[in-house]
Amino acid sequence: MNYTQLFDTIQSYTENNFPDFTLASGGIETTTEQINRFIQQAEQRIYNSVQFPSIRKNMVGNVQISNKYLKAPDDFLAVYSMAVITGYGTAAETYEFLLNKDVNYIRQAYPTPADTGLPKHYALFGPAIVASVITNELTFILGPTPDAVYTIELHYYYYPESITTASTSWLGDNFDTVLLYGSLVEAYGYMKGESDLMAMYDAKYKEALALAKRLGDGLERGDAYRDGQTKLKITT
Repeated sequence: MNYTQLFDTIQSYTENNFPDFTLASGGIETTTEQINRFIQQAEQRIYNSVQFPSIRKNMVGNVQISNKYLKAPDDFLAVYSMAVITGYGTAAETYEFLLNKDVNYIRQAYPTPADTGLPKHYALFGPAIVASVITNELTFILGPTPDAVYTIELHYYYYPESITTASTSWLGDNFDTVLLYGSLVEAYGYMKGESDLMAMYDAKYKEALALAKRLGDGLERGDAYRDGQTKLKITT
C-alpha cells in the first residue's frame, strides 16, 4: 500500500474527507496535514512496539585522542550495538564490541583524563552542547578515554522516512494492515467517533500489531535450522 492508497482508504473507512478548517491562531489546517498526522502518529506507535530490522542502520565514524565524548547521529533513537574497529579497511580488520554501562560507572571506573586506552565501555551521556547551547542531539561517553584515533561503528535504531513524504515505505509494502488500522485508530479518536467502532478499529490494530510482532520480534530473529520449525500439536 503506497501513500495515495493509504490516504484514500483512511477517508473511505472513516467516511470523512477531513476538510480544511481554521485554527484558533488564524492558520489553516489542510486535509493533507490532518491525515498525515494520523499516519505519522501510527508509524511512531508501531516503530516503538516492534523492532523491525528496517528501523536499524549503521554509521561509521571516528573518536579523537583525549576526547571521551562521541556525538550521536541526528536521527538516533537507541543503540543496537557499538564497536571499535581496529585495522579498519585492511585484511587485519577486527571488531571489539563495547559494553553498555551507566554514566556513573564510567565516571567511577575512569575518573581522570589520564585513564586512556582502547574504549571498552560506553553510556548514553545526554544532550550535546554547541556554543554553550543545549541541543536536541545526544552524545555518548566512552571509557577509557581514547588514546588514539579509533574507528567506531554504531548500529542504531531510527525512525525511517515517513510514507507521507517518501510515498512508499517498508511498512506500507510489507505490513500495511498494521499501518492502516493504526492510522484509523488515530483518525477515529480525533473524530471522537462512536465507541463501538473505535473499539473495533482498536481491536483490529492490536490483532495486526500482534502479527507484526510475530514477524519483527519472532520470525526475523531465527530460522528453522537453529530453532526448529513451528508446528501445531495434533490431537486425535
